[in-house]
Parts: sequence; structure tokens; C-alpha cells
Amino acid sequence: MVKDKFLRGALILTAAGLMVKIIGAFNRILLSRLLGGEGIGLYQMAYPVYLLMVSVSSAGIPIAISIVVAEKIAKNDYAGAARIFRVSLALMVVTGIFFAVVLYGTAGFLIDNNIIRDERAYQALIALTPAVFFATILASFRGYFQGHQIMTPPAVSQILEQFVRVVTMVVLAYYLLPYGLDYAAAGAAFGAVPGAVTGLIVLSFFYARYHKNWQQQTVTNCNVAQESIKEIAVRLVKLALPVSCANIMLPVVTGIDMLIIPGRLEVAGYTVEQATTLFGYFAGMGLPLVMLATIPTASLAASIVPAVSEAHALQNFEGIRQKSLTAIRLCLLLTLPAVVGLAVLSEPISLLLYGTKAAAASITHLAPAICLLGLHQITTGMLQGMGMTMMPMLNMIVSTLLKIYLVWQWTAVPTYGIVGAAWATNINFGLAAALNLFFLLRYSTFSLPLKTAAKILAAALLMGICAYFSYVELIRYIAGNTVSTLLSILIGCIAYFFVLIFGSELKQAEMARMPFIGSKLVKFCKNIHLMRDEK
Repeated sequence: MVKDKFLRGALILTAAGLMVKIIGAFNRILLSRLLGGEGIGLYQMAYPVYLLMVSVSSAGIPIAISIVVAEKIAKNDYAGAARIFRVSLALMVVTGIFFAVVLYGTAGFLIDNNIIRDERAYQALIALTPAVFFATILASFRGYFQGHQIMTPPAVSQILEQFVRVVTMVVLAYYLLPYGLDYAAAGAAFGAVPGAVTGLIVLSFFYARYHKNWQQQTVTNCNVAQESIKEIAVRLVKLALPVSCANIMLPVVTGIDMLIIPGRLEVAGYTVEQATTLFGYFAGMGLPLVMLATIPTASLAASIVPAVSEAHALQNFEGIRQKSLTAIRLCLLLTLPAVVGLAVLSEPISLLLYGTKAAAASITHLAPAICLLGLHQITTGMLQGMGMTMMPMLNMIVSTLLKIYLVWQWTAVPTYGIVGAAWATNINFGLAAALNLFFLLRYSTFSLPLKTAAKILAAALLMGICAYFSYVELIRYIAGNTVSTLLSILIGCIAYFFVLIFGSELKQAEMARMPFIGSKLVKFCKNIHLMRDEK
């Protein structure tokens, strides 16, 4: 891999994202055992409201700050970058207070008007109020570090924030359970508060650590004319608003799925229980695998925004092209094998993870969404880095409207059913990615790496064949689905690795930078004469 900071940053954010997911998985297990379905239901009634408040108040701020800060640093205007941070921090303090008050004030309204059906969720809503304030302030710090393309502080803060949040949730839920499920759910919800405070403390520590060096750079570049506070605030809002709108589209679409899919399945002839079960396979088992597989591409997207913004500020169009091609290539390298592997091993993977093969149909037909969503994430990051934050939002709105129409039409057809909903989701992400690519091709020097894509796809298909037939043979001789599935995945990964090397699509320099095993792999490949020294 090329020695770009955005690749190193993406690796750091990916590792952090996986750690957060693992900690979150343990949290769901412990909390489910502690509170049961009813208690989890109360918690889930309140938490999405909190997420919506945080998304509206601050979802676009880290990207907006990272874009502007990266531009300033590209021009050695460190004083301007520091000024951006101070203005954004003040803006987020005001915004955080406002939305915390909004959540506190509307909690009773949501209960009284049956928008939230169970009045016992009121305590959980109130408990989440302070977390909105701290989470909003966190956005400024994360955006500032991302603008500097320093990803370790945001990554460490995310991990520690999640860990403290989970520990607090479980402890408070345990001690408050004797007082009733409503108090236990509120205790679990309050875990977001010390979690956010911990994240803020961690980022403040890193800020103090880096501040001296940044201050020296500011002093040496103090003659650059600075924008007014109003100009900075207006620009940040203009950049952040469309990003925030785009970010809330995914939860909005998920909510629309919940409202439409079960009813349309009933029109197709399924009973209420059958429709609910099929929707559970789709939204509760299939989609989480898609989201898990796109953690690396989401990290790439977050990392490429300041990298492209920096190059764009310097009018370095070749740099934008190279970074974009690298990001697209990495996206294909990571997502295409995941698509093929999930499609050919959907039944054993469903059985391994969920204890049933019934989710296999949803998993198989949702598999293409991994690559399509990954491409959408990467291309969105490129457009945002070039300052075109409005384009991804408009593209996502267009594709979402089409998805709603397709879900309504296809899910009600008996021969399609839940498969129709899966393909509507694929088309949603695919159209959004295609529209993003259209604008990239039109307004930049970016070009599609079709030859590279064909090679990676061929390697992924060969990997899928190896994985599938390995499983078929292994299941005959090895007792248990778990071992056979894991071994077939391993065999498929090895096959994919060697096909990429044989096809010259995985270079020695890229392998050498792989953590822990890179140098050993290079030495092994040379020993078996599969790789020669590169000039």
C-alpha cells in the first residue's frame, strides 16, 4: 500500500471500529440476559431518539471540520486551523446545550402522545439527556484530529468510550433492577454519559499532548489573514448540514423498512408471524453482517476526506486521482471477496452465527450490498473532500425514494417476498454509488480502474469456488458445522491471497506493510518463487 497517511489512518480506525463492535456484542449479550426482552425493549425505545438527536446536532461536524482544517494545514495556515477548532468548539457547546434541552423537553411529549408507546421509557430518555451535550462536543475534537490526519486519538477515544459505557450500563442496570425494569433501563441508558465524558477526557489529553507542537507551527505562520468568526461558522454549517442529512438517511431508511416490509409481506400472503420472522432475518441477521463487513470501507471513507481536501486545496489533481484510485482498489479488495464468500456460504454462516439456516436467503441476496455500500462510502468521502458535500446527500435521497418504491412493489409479490426487499436495498446503495461516481468522473480527473476490478472479481470468484467445495467436502468428514465453516473460510482466504499474488494484483510493498505478518509473507512467497524483488 502507498505511504499515504490516509491509509494508515484507515487501518487505525478499522481496528478501533472492530474493537467497538466486539465490546458492543458482549454488551448486548450481558444486557439481554440481565434485562430480558421487556427491559431491552424499554432501552431500545429511548436510545434511537438519542441517536437521532446526536446525528442531527453533530453527525456532519467532524467531516466539516476535517475538510476545513485539512485545507488550512495544506497551506501551512496552522493559526487558521486552530481558529477553526475554537470556533467549532464554541458552536458545538451551544448546539449541544440546545439539543440536550430539546430532548429533555420533548421526552414527556413523546410519551404523552404515544409516539413512544410505553411510558416506562421516560426515565431512559431523561437519563440520555447529558450524553447529547458531551457527544456533540466530542465531534469537534474528532474532526480536528481527523483534519490533521492523526487518527490514533479518535480511535483510542472510541474504544475507551465504548468500554466505559458498557461497564456502566451493566453495573447500573444490575443495581437498579430491584427498583423496576424502567429504572434498570434508565441505568443502562445513562451509560452513554460517562462513556462520552471518558471520550472527551481522552481527546483532551491528546489535544494537550499535541498542542505545544501545533502552537509552535502557529507562531511561525502567523501572518496569514484569518476569516471572521461568522465566516467560519457559516462555512462549517454549510458543509455539515448536508453531511448530517446524508448520515440520518440510513436510520430513516431502516425505519421505513420497519414500517413497509412486514405489511407488504402480509399482502404477499404471509401471516403476521411469518412476516415478522422474515423481517427479523432481513433486518436483524442479514443487514448487521453487511454493516460489519463495511467497517473497513467506512474507516477508509473517514480517512480519505481530509486527504482529498488537502490535495484539493493545493490544486493537486494528480494526488486526488491517486488517492481515489487507491481507495477504490482497496474497497474492491476488501468487499468483493466478502460478497462472494457470504453468498456461497450463507447457510453455514447463518447456522454458525444464528443457529438457523432460515436467514440464508436474506444473507445471500443482501451480500452484493457490501460492495455497493462500500463504494458509496468511499465515493461519498471523495466528494466531501472536494467540498461537494451536497452531492452525496442528493444522490442518497434519489436512491432512497427508488428503494421505497421497489420495496413497496417487490415485497408484495409472492415469488419475491423478502428477497425483493434485499434487492431493493442493493439497488439503493448501488444507485447512490453510481451517481457519486458520475459526479466524480465529471468534476475530477478520477477514472474507473476497470482492469483492476476485473482481476479482483476473478480472484474473488475463484476464492468462492474453493470455499464452497471445501465446505461440501469438509462437512462429510468433520463433525459439526462450525469447524467446517471456519476451515472453508480459511481455505478460501488463502486461495484469494495466492490468486492476487499470481495475478500481480497484490504487490510486495503492500504485503510488507501488513501488520504483524507482512514481512513473513513476503519472505515465504519469495522462498516458493511466487514473488520477485521489486525495483
